[in-house]
Amino acid sequence: MRFVPVLISAALAASPAFSQPKPAPAAPTKPAVAAGPAPTAADWRTPNPADVLVIDTNKGRVVVEMTPETAPLYTARVRELAQAKFYDGLTFFRVIDGFMAQTGDPENRGTGQSDKPNVPGEFQFRRGPDTPFALLADQSVSELGFIKTMPVQTQSMALAPLTRDGKVSGYVNFCQGVAGAARGEDPDTANSQFYLMRDHYPALDRRYAAFGRVISGLDVVRAIKVGEPVADPQDRMLTVRILSDMPEKDRPKIRVIDPAGPWFKAEIARVKAAAPVGTNVSVCDVNIPVEVK
Repeated sequence: MRFVPVLISAALAASPAFSQPKPAPAAPTKPAVAAGPAPTAADWRTPNPADVLVIDTNKGRVVVEMTPETAPLYTARVRELAQAKFYDGLTFFRVIDGFMAQTGDPENRGTGQSDKPNVPGEFQFRRGPDTPFALLADQSVSELGFIKTMPVQTQSMALAPLTRDGKVSGYVNFCQGVAGAARGEDPDTANSQFYLMRDHYPALDRRYAAFGRVISGLDVVRAIKVGEPVADPQDRMLTVRILSDMPEKDRPKIRVIDPAGPWFKAEIARVKAAAPVGTNVSVCDVNIPVEVK
């Protein structure tokens, strides 16, 4: 089966804003704000190794924390293909500066896919009272925040008691580093191809499934050779592994600031204080510290 339309190639290609994305305007200069205290051991968390994707490329290592909370089916697909070593050696065949780097095609040109069945679109998710969520801003009818390292916006949890399942709807904000599922014009055609966001691109919100976020190596993603398509030689993924499948001696040691903890809440306050008066701070403006050793 040939997979012809891929990310934006059909559904969004008609829009000049997508076919020739323009760089975002420079952000206003923010006043200097004193750094807060260093986080303590209690402020960190260790990601589930079964949800960490380690992508070694010819440019360096990229680490993605996957979030089955936002796209369980596609997360399972990527995990399955990584465990089968499907992604090893595949290239970044379409890379747009200020936008994203796309890979996961066995034909390395955007027309191929795995032999697995397509994955239905997962453009929104359900958030329940037990979903780990760190609040950035309460906008009365909606809430901005994080599920693990994933930037999201959901309905207010005050609405949950009024719904059939006791949950509210949410979607991912396609900030820099977010990992998304490529698809064709049909919303249910995600398969093996995926992309890593080089920069914030909000027009993808609620139109594509997001299954994780780069927590280390965004500089590597931004260093990947640009082109549409990329001229030979294309940069490539050498190996793609699930952290839990790697030998213990080869596993990077990873810890991430817990967004639900007091240090991160204080960090949000500092970011808000640094913003120009009248400016709303978005989830893309807040950095979640990560240590990889």
